[in-house]
Amino acid sequence: MRLLKYNDKKVLVLGLSKSGISAAKYLNKSGASVYLSESRQPKPEDYEKISQLEKLGIKVETGGHSDEFINDAYVAVTSPGIPPSSEIMQRLKNANVRVISEIELAYSQTVKPFIAITGTNGKTTTTALTAHILNSRYKAFPCGNYGKPPCDLLDEDADYFVCECSSFQLHYSPSFVPEISVFTNFTPDHIDWHNGQENYFNDKARIFKCPQAPAFSILNARDKKLLDFSKECGGKVFLFDSENSDNCCYIKDNTICFKRDGKEEKIIGIDECPLIGNHNYQNVMCAVICAKLVGVENEQIKNAIMSFKVPEHRLEKFAEFDGISFYNDSKATNPEASLVAIRSFENENVVLIAGGRDKNTDLTEFAQACLKHINTVVLIGEAADRFENELKKNGFNSTVRENTMEAAIEKSISMKPDVVLLSPACASFDMYSGYEERGKVFKEYVLSRTCAGQNV
Repeated sequence: MRLLKYNDKKVLVLGLSKSGISAAKYLNKSGASVYLSESRQPKPEDYEKISQLEKLGIKVETGGHSDEFINDAYVAVTSPGIPPSSEIMQRLKNANVRVISEIELAYSQTVKPFIAITGTNGKTTTTALTAHILNSRYKAFPCGNYGKPPCDLLDEDADYFVCECSSFQLHYSPSFVPEISVFTNFTPDHIDWHNGQENYFNDKARIFKCPQAPAFSILNARDKKLLDFSKECGGKVFLFDSENSDNCCYIKDNTICFKRDGKEEKIIGIDECPLIGNHNYQNVMCAVICAKLVGVENEQIKNAIMSFKVPEHRLEKFAEFDGISFYNDSKATNPEASLVAIRSFENENVVLIAGGRDKNTDLTEFAQACLKHINTVVLIGEAADRFENELKKNGFNSTVRENTMEAAIEKSISMKPDVVLLSPACASFDMYSGYEERGKVFKEYVLSRTCAGQNV
C-alpha cells in the first residue's frame, strides 16, 4: 500500500475541511487531477480558500456532489465527518470508487513510522505529550485530529508522525499500519455515525489487529473492555495503569514506573507532573511507554514531562484570582469526559459549570461524582432542565440556573470557591460554533473579569 503514486489520476476530495484542503493540495502537487466537492453552500470565509485552490488548478464545487466530479475517480479522500450511511458514500460504492481518509493517504506516501493514538477521551493530551517528549531526541510531529493534517507534513524531515486518530478517520483507513498503536480508553460515543457501539469500537480496534497490527500495542488496563481486547492485539502488548504484567507502566510509591520484560525503571514523581488527575496520569503513562519504545532516555522523558503545557480546553488551568483557580475543560462534550475532570479534585470547594446541547446519555455516574467532588453545579444551555432533574433525582440539590456563560461565571465567582471548573458534559452547538469557541468565551470573560489576577 505504501508509496502509491497518484500522478495523472483523477482523485475526488470530499469536504472543504482542513484535512480535505491538505489532501487536495498534496495530491495536486503530486500530479493528480484533483476535484474537491463540498455538499454545503460556501460561507463567507470559504471564498478565499476556494480561490486559492482554483488558482492551483484544483476544480471545486459546492452545494452538492455532481456526477462529473464522481465519475471515473480513481479514489476518493473523505473528510472524517461524512458517515458511511450518507448518500454520497452510497453513490461512491455504486460507482466502485474506493474511499480513504487523509491519514491513509499520508501513510501511503511515506515510509516514516506513525504512532497512532485513539480512544474516546484523552487522545489530544496524549498525542501532544508524546510528540513533546519525542522531540527531546527526534523530530516528531503531532498530527491528525490534533495539530496539522499529516499530508501537510510529508515534506518535513520527520522521524515520527504522532497521529491522533478519531474513529471516523480509522473507519476510512483500511491499510493504515502504525508502528505503535495506543488505545486510551473506551466509552460509548458517536453511536449514530457508526450505527452502533460495537461498530464504533471495531473502527478503533482495527489498528491493533491483523492485517493492520502494529509492532507495539498500548492499552488501558483499567478499562475492562480494553484489558480483554489486549489478548487479541498484535505486536508486543504494553498495559498502562497496572503493574500486573511484564510490560507495563504504572504508579507505585507516588512515582510513575515503566517495566519491560519484568525490569522496573522509575521515571517521574507524580508531584513533578504539570498535569492533574488520574486520567492525566494515564495520558502520561501512555506517552512514557511510547517514548521508551523508541529509545528516549529516562532523564529526557522526565524533563520533557515537566516542561509540558496542557493543550487548550482540556482541564487547562489558565487563571488564578482572589484565591480561585479557573479550569477550562470545554472539550468535555459528554458526561464520561466530564467525570475525569470532576474526579481530579479532592477536598476542594468546586463550582462546576455544565450544560449545553444534550447527548441524552445516562447521568447517574455524573451525578454521583458531583455528590462526592462538587459543591455547586451552575447549569446553562438546552440540557439544563434534564441535568437539574437527574442531579436532584440522585440526591444532588445544589444547582443554579443561568442563561449565559457570562452570568454563570459571575455566579460562580460570587460563591468564592477554591475552583471554578467549566466541564460541560454536553456538546456546544446550542450556544457556540464548537467547544473551542465555548472555551474561548469562558477564558476571555474570566480573564477580563479577573484582569488584576495572575494568568498561569
